[in-house]
Amino acid sequence: MVYAAHNDTYTVRVRTPGGEWQDLYEYNIRVDWDEPQDASMVYFDFTGTVEVEVQKNNGRFQTVDVLPRAPGVKLTTKGKIISFTLDRPQRFSLQFDDDRLHNLHILAGAPPPPKPAGENVSYYGPGVHAPDDGGKIFRPRSGETIYLEGGAILNGNFDLRGVQDVRIMGRGLIYNSGRAIEIDGSQNITIEDVIVVNDDKEAAARISNIRHSVNVKVNGLTGFTSGKWSDGFGISTSQHVAVDRAYLRTSDDAVVVYAVNDCPICATKTDTAPSSESFDTYDIKVTNSTFWNDVAHAMYVGHFGDNANPRTIHNVTFDNIDVLNLDEDDGPWEGAMAIFSGDSTLIRDISFSNIRVERIEEGKLIHIVAGNSPRYNKAPGRGVENVTLRNITFTGEGMPSASIISGLSVDTAVKGVRIENLTIGGRKVRNPTDGDIKIGPHVEGFEISK
Repeated sequence: MVYAAHNDTYTVRVRTPGGEWQDLYEYNIRVDWDEPQDASMVYFDFTGTVEVEVQKNNGRFQTVDVLPRAPGVKLTTKGKIISFTLDRPQRFSLQFDDDRLHNLHILAGAPPPPKPAGENVSYYGPGVHAPDDGGKIFRPRSGETIYLEGGAILNGNFDLRGVQDVRIMGRGLIYNSGRAIEIDGSQNITIEDVIVVNDDKEAAARISNIRHSVNVKVNGLTGFTSGKWSDGFGISTSQHVAVDRAYLRTSDDAVVVYAVNDCPICATKTDTAPSSESFDTYDIKVTNSTFWNDVAHAMYVGHFGDNANPRTIHNVTFDNIDVLNLDEDDGPWEGAMAIFSGDSTLIRDISFSNIRVERIEEGKLIHIVAGNSPRYNKAPGRGVENVTLRNITFTGEGMPSASIISGLSVDTAVKGVRIENLTIGGRKVRNPTDGDIKIGPHVEGFEISK
């Protein structure tokens, strides 16, 4: 299985300055649901300074780009070999001749904390591991810590339903597991540093669904998906969820925030909430992260809801986010930063700040709609209120369509959208025309800072 996961497009090696070179294992990762392709990924941990060499094994090249654009990564080219030095942990991609479908993802991390001591610790060392029952599901117990050593490969997914005080940590891989981490009806869950490589063709093979849960922290996770509807994080009917330092390349949305009890494309189809309460979704923070969307949205709030128990999504924060690429050709659902109020859902107090968008292959920069989609909704939403977009930068590269801010009716309106310091193609946006923003009906209190 390990050999079959190899990609020979690049050869990568690392060393401490003046030390002995160490060859890395180049993993194959599938990308782009529209037309699945083989890209590459390597990972290693270091302290101090490290030298890296990358050889492109097939064909010549003229240019190499680094994304996100990192001023600290200075490339030197000699023949087919690219070399550079890193003095801090970074996760980035190298594109040869702007080939974004066969690129190399480099995950250079700091060493994770050592394995914790205690009888409630389950340890997975280097090598391939499967669940003890021979199936595909690991089921942690409440109070358990799962530690994945670097080099560990887990061939299965984690089912965290109805548990509490569970921690999954370490630099191992969760490999081709389908829905990698299901968190449902749980509390006090922490996920740290793990890497998810998901080539599974199963629909909705997400990195993690977080439903009916409280106090969930995800720190430093890296994830790749390639299947239909295979998002990064699907967060719904949950409170106090924090995603920090994520690096995601996904074949669908990177992060979605819903208010639906029975998600039509989630793993479970029944109410798994610990009580019959109608759970709102609130206090969701997504920070210091990098998103690459081969299809769909980078950051999406709303869409699915419950008409029988109208809910509210509120206090959602996206801050310090790099969006490297966005491609969405389904007009009603385009948007690097998108909000859609349908299914009787009210959405309020949402902020996008310090967002840097590199390229929109196809899609919109901003899409905020209070409406009703006959394709997905059974009723209109209750509107959108108090949205702030602050310090937004878009290079202007690609072929984006116009941004849209629009309501549906007096009862399904968009109120209080504020844009502060929006720059597109190096130009400060001072009015909707400058930013190619279309303002539809039933929009109240829209403003752009001068």
